[in-house]
Amino acid sequence: MNDINKPPASVDTDANGTDGTEGAEGTTGASRNVAAPKAGSLEAVATTVPTGNSVSAYVTNYVQRLRGGEMGSLPAVTGLVLLVIVFSILQPTFKGLFNLGNMLTEGAGPIFIAMGLVFVLLLGEIDLSAGFAAGVCATVMVRLMVGYHAPWPVSIGAAIITGVIIGLLIGFLRAKVRIPSFVVTLAFFLAFQGVALYIANNGKGQKGDITITDSVVNGFDGNQMPIWAGWLLAVLIVGGYAAVKFLAQNGRRRQGLNTEPIAVIAFKVGAIAVGTFLAVYALNQNRSINQAAGFKTVDGKLVKVAAQELSGVPWVVPIIIAFFVVWTFVLSRTRYGRHVYAVGGNEEAARRAGIPVDRIRISVFVLCSAMAAIGGIMIGSNVQSVSVANYGGNTLLLAVGAAVIGGTSLFGGKGRMIDAIVGGAVVEVIYNGMSNLVKGTNSAAVQYIVTGVVLMLAAAVDALSRRRAGSSGL
Repeated sequence: MNDINKPPASVDTDANGTDGTEGAEGTTGASRNVAAPKAGSLEAVATTVPTGNSVSAYVTNYVQRLRGGEMGSLPAVTGLVLLVIVFSILQPTFKGLFNLGNMLTEGAGPIFIAMGLVFVLLLGEIDLSAGFAAGVCATVMVRLMVGYHAPWPVSIGAAIITGVIIGLLIGFLRAKVRIPSFVVTLAFFLAFQGVALYIANNGKGQKGDITITDSVVNGFDGNQMPIWAGWLLAVLIVGGYAAVKFLAQNGRRRQGLNTEPIAVIAFKVGAIAVGTFLAVYALNQNRSINQAAGFKTVDGKLVKVAAQELSGVPWVVPIIIAFFVVWTFVLSRTRYGRHVYAVGGNEEAARRAGIPVDRIRISVFVLCSAMAAIGGIMIGSNVQSVSVANYGGNTLLLAVGAAVIGGTSLFGGKGRMIDAIVGGAVVEVIYNGMSNLVKGTNSAAVQYIVTGVVLMLAAAVDALSRRRAGSSGL
């Protein structure tokens, strides 16, 4: 799925509304009615879809793109596979069905926050307050529910609006007052801890968490889809991916551009289908830890009762997919998305091209804080309570780590929404695998160390790949 939606590099469109280029991260695509570049040439390497109608030409150009520094999410995907293999060997319970579902629900909150951080990182900015902003928004939601008995749509709407206001404030201070985003968000990182505590405790000096009693909110990241709905979701994922690939191929062919070989598209669709259906099949099994029957007293008699079953795809999965599809479309198929990449790639050039740079900068912080609000809601739903301690530096670490490890550049102009999901999977596997593997008083310390080392490696790969791309002319 790494190339499902490459971000366009150009801010201009042709008469039909299509991008004049199809390149990603500053690369340039072939133009209409221009002869296809020779396979293996620098021009061929610089196109988004590796050129050539044969599989061998496709592979050749793809390898040259990798050598040129355009690796995308490949390091993260490779690392994810290796980590799963290693943890499965070292800790047998890691590959259990219960743990699979547990990782999906635990990792959802940071993934939502990471989706918002992708927008900020694309501009070369940073938001250190995203974790506690999620906490502020979640406490607004739960305080309205518990203290004022507001229905869940009103409470969630208020939480998201709170996120939007936070983003507007951060964006204004960065774009108009010209305070560096690191300083602004670090200040809010400190301040939002107090704000969240004040709201959670209703202005009193108490400490502790607030239980979420609404079954709908608790079900977002706690309930499972019906078995049939899981299979329907799998069909929609595979069918949607296949439709995107073939429509993109037909569109490029009509414009006289190079296309992926049919064999390559068939392989990708087949791989997605196998992975998706296997995952749904596994999640549809009963993954309850205790599957032994129990007993209870009914009318003075001891009656045998079946163990509670836990099966089905968690509801948070289609929610993640829905946001992924929407934000991927925004970044890759809209004028706004092109402007985000343009500002992140070269702010001065974007300004001279007439792009409202300040408005773009404010908007990405708004999107980031709004997604932080959704992430905060999902974290609360997972534990069925809101505690300020759940939204601290660790949450921010996991979210930023997810975006960067997935392939989004810290230097701006390079990244996709899939990076948040792939990177989120890597971070959750590390966090979960290390907690199962390392026991005792030092387990948390080892988790932090390993996650930090992986984040550092991801940043190093990003810096080296950019240097390699610059030296190769891509």
